[in-house]
Amino acid sequence: MNILFLNPPFKGRFSRSSRSPAVTMGGTLYYPIWLAYATGVAEQAGHRCCLIDSPADDLDLDAVMVRLNGFVPDLIVLDTSTPSIYNDVAVADRMKSEFPEAFTMIVGTHPSALPEETLALSGTIDAAAVGEYDYTVRDVAATLEAGNHLTQVPGIVVREGRDFVRTPARPLIEELDDIPFVTQTYYKYLNVRNYFFAAANYPMVMIMTGRGCPFRCFFCVYPQVFHSRRYRTRSAENVVDEFAYVVDRFPEVREIGIEDDCFSGRQSHVHDVCELIIRRGIRIKWYCNVRGDLDFDTLRLMKNAGCRLVTVGFESGVQSVLDSMHKGETVDRYYRFVRDAKRAGILVHGCIMVGNPGDTRETLAEGYEFAARIDCDSMQFYPLYVYPGTEAYRWARDAGYLRTEDFSQWVTEQGLHNCVLETPDLSGKEMVSLCSHYLARYHLRPRYIAMKLMQAILHPSEGYRTLKAARGFLGKLLYEQLPGKGRRARR
Repeated sequence: MNILFLNPPFKGRFSRSSRSPAVTMGGTLYYPIWLAYATGVAEQAGHRCCLIDSPADDLDLDAVMVRLNGFVPDLIVLDTSTPSIYNDVAVADRMKSEFPEAFTMIVGTHPSALPEETLALSGTIDAAAVGEYDYTVRDVAATLEAGNHLTQVPGIVVREGRDFVRTPARPLIEELDDIPFVTQTYYKYLNVRNYFFAAANYPMVMIMTGRGCPFRCFFCVYPQVFHSRRYRTRSAENVVDEFAYVVDRFPEVREIGIEDDCFSGRQSHVHDVCELIIRRGIRIKWYCNVRGDLDFDTLRLMKNAGCRLVTVGFESGVQSVLDSMHKGETVDRYYRFVRDAKRAGILVHGCIMVGNPGDTRETLAEGYEFAARIDCDSMQFYPLYVYPGTEAYRWARDAGYLRTEDFSQWVTEQGLHNCVLETPDLSGKEMVSLCSHYLARYHLRPRYIAMKLMQAILHPSEGYRTLKAARGFLGKLLYEQLPGKGRRARR
């Protein structure tokens, strides 16, 4: 069967598979990682596949048709996100008009949370996948090929006339080693120079060593909607084999990004992977997402294995706010963690959220002072983005804090993040304004600029990374300051 996996065009370099999908100020563009994993599984099952990443290749729909070059899909799988969902449904309609015999299926966190509501937006989409869809796509293809009824395939909501039929939930994938390396799919279909993460050396690739997360943060979309809060990992051997594959097949790649929601969800996994990298003598830089609770010995082991940076969701520097979002962390432990990371020689990219339960102008000011004191290599400040299927979304909706349920308003006209929250203490406009203020204030500190200049002198690759991110960041920041531009986009 011919299967088209499409990351649809939307607003320029729209990073659909990011945890908070948008066009970013720093220029970050994630790989279509889940589409790529599903493509590999489908090819493993013997299907003929085509993966097209429209935002990365700057393709509109007409250019997508040209890129297909005679490939006629029997099954079309379209990635989606909450901010782009109306656009994505329209793309599905267009694809159905071009290929009326094809079965069309939408995937992603949004239809996983709201499958019937999403299918109701169009009369042409045949099904929505719910949750992890690697094996769902494979099984749908086999069932269609055999002419059997799709209600036997778990993990979908399928259209039957005017009705929708929800099949039993698909079990989580336990044997992650059975899934082909995602980088094999990148090698075949994607240009690694199209992708960028502002905190990583360029060019880089993104992989997963595990799925799910055992922690209870109330805002995280993938663990709640897609993969569950039970962390499942690949074997260390499988992970390190993929590291070796990247080194062999991608000589231009400077860094591997471990994009697990929490690579440190099981610290024994971290130790196993790092020890095997060292034992096998694999030399490539990598970054990962961790909690701010790793001890010095673990951080030092990670450094010895090639880790140059960790991304940490601190979220707040105020303990009561951390408790309100079920973070399960302490501010005191954050301070110790950052000291240990610096002592181990690992850079820290931190994240601070605005608009959590209990947040006020005073707690945000305290959060900024916390960020300035820990003085990470880079820091993000962003409003709380609430997505269907999460506790944060239900909290905001039930409390009356959502100022709209028009999902297109989750981003601005330019595709930048937008804030749809209005709490008793903070308006959406204030949250966005404060984030821009703290972002600029943090990165324009004389101490920070001096540190970055010294870093660029001592490590030119870090200087190039910083320059590439700064150009996009400063351009968008200046645009936001133009009269009427940013304000008009947020209405």
